[in-house]
Amino acid sequence: MMAKNILGGPLVLCSTDPMTGWQRDGCCNTDSNDHGLHTVCAEVTAEFLAFSQSAGNDLSTPRPEFGFPGLQPGDRWCLCAGRWEEARRAGFAPEVVLEACHEKTLEVTLLGHLQAHAVQP
Repeated sequence: MMAKNILGGPLVLCSTDPMTGWQRDGCCNTDSNDHGLHTVCAEVTAEFLAFSQSAGNDLSTPRPEFGFPGLQPGDRWCLCAGRWEEARRAGFAPEVVLEACHEKTLEVTLLGHLQAHAVQP
């Protein structure tokens, strides 16, 4: 079954450089083992990375033992929906690629919030 995005269409690729996704397939797919709900395709910013680090999740430091290169501003990454919503409320939400955000994201945040932070074409 094809995964759907928050707009009701097919879920599209988020990033392969760096390779992202709960399943490390480049898409923000999810399954029953993904307790963090890594479903928001975000284009990270320096402000968001600093916010995330201050909240206990350092996404900037490479962790080669986990195959994680560390993120730089401008990278696209499948974020936990709850962390994105937390960042939004704090004023640090990065922009998102709507077509690459899994529909399960809508269990955590509103479509309008995501649309307000959409990457502009």
